[in-house]
Amino acid sequence: MSELLAGVTLKNREGADLDAGEYLKGKVVGLYFSAMWCPPCRAFTPKLKRFFEEIQKTHPEFEVVFVSRDREADSLVEYFTEHMGAWTYIPFGNEKIQELLKQYEVKTIPSMRIIKPN
Repeated sequence: MSELLAGVTLKNREGADLDAGEYLKGKVVGLYFSAMWCPPCRAFTPKLKRFFEEIQKTHPEFEVVFVSRDREADSLVEYFTEHMGAWTYIPFGNEKIQELLKQYEVKTIPSMRIIKPN
């Protein structure tokens, strides 16, 4: 997974930039495709947040990366900071978002793809 996102900058809850290749090395990653404007996404996100908080207790190697389908950067940041867990996101407009959508054949949201470290 870290190779897939090598060279991509992720943002965390504090707004810090993280090198995805380093940050995700050896982790199982859930790519979470979602958007603030999507009612089913807003219903699922709190459940994912609770799941993440529980699984982190026994599996700290599990990480979620939010891949936004929002139409504006402000919407992405608002949705992330107000509703998401202690995970990371790919910044708005990053070309990797479209690549991931195509690679994992994401047609609808919410959607999640679990990627093993190798």
